[in-house]
Amino acid sequence: MLKKTLLALLFAIGFPSLSVAQFDLSSEVGLIMGPVAMQSDYGERYDFDTNVGNTGFGIGIVHYLNFSYSAGCSCYTPETYWNDHFKLRTELSYSYTKLEHFGQWVDRDNGSLGVQQLRAQYGSASTISAGMQLEYYPWSIRDFTATVGSFGPFVSLGAHYNYFNPSAKSTLGPLGLEQTTFPKYLTPSDGKPNGFSNDPESTWSVVSSIGTRYKLAPLSDLLVDLRFQYYFSNWVDGLNPNPDIYKENKANDWLVWFNVGYIYYID
Repeated sequence: MLKKTLLALLFAIGFPSLSVAQFDLSSEVGLIMGPVAMQSDYGERYDFDTNVGNTGFGIGIVHYLNFSYSAGCSCYTPETYWNDHFKLRTELSYSYTKLEHFGQWVDRDNGSLGVQQLRAQYGSASTISAGMQLEYYPWSIRDFTATVGSFGPFVSLGAHYNYFNPSAKSTLGPLGLEQTTFPKYLTPSDGKPNGFSNDPESTWSVVSSIGTRYKLAPLSDLLVDLRFQYYFSNWVDGLNPNPDIYKENKANDWLVWFNVGYIYYID
């Protein structure tokens, strides 16, 4: 599993460099970071406290292929709709989110064992993610590049390969015991003996974002975007109650990431 992840990371990092060398494409690099909101099996769906409480941070490095400019001749490429409106973004990022239960089921003051178990349960989700996104700029990339102080809005869609390492614990003691674990997390799920797991795994995800660039200087941009990332696994947070029994937890894990970044034009 770890070997597959490393191969995916090497591919994500090496492909842009290979493309730049072979096709003389312009290259851009940058750093992004910002808060992450994890939507998982912790807490109550659509609950404000859950959405605000289960947040963390993310950081990443990005690389862009700019089709509108050729590094080989230091000149613009022949103008087409493709090279004036699209960029290929490659990314390697890391995110970490602390998780706990929020909502009406833990707010009840009835002193039951179930409420105590939910209140005592906590965890985290850490993920290394690598992949590519195709960014579409409805306005001209050439015009944006040539104008300091201009904006370049975009939308993107792509896929990432993710290595995740969940942690599910309780202040009452080890999970997996009737005294410490809420019943729904003791039910076998997806081939595992319980509805929780601390095993690192990997999975694919689909990534989409909307954002804009702001031209700071001829060779540098400010980047702001809002990302939606949907994992093809329900184990990223370490919890996965049996979906055949607990219909409210059948959706896979996903996150929203608001990030700010700095982009520098190499060529």
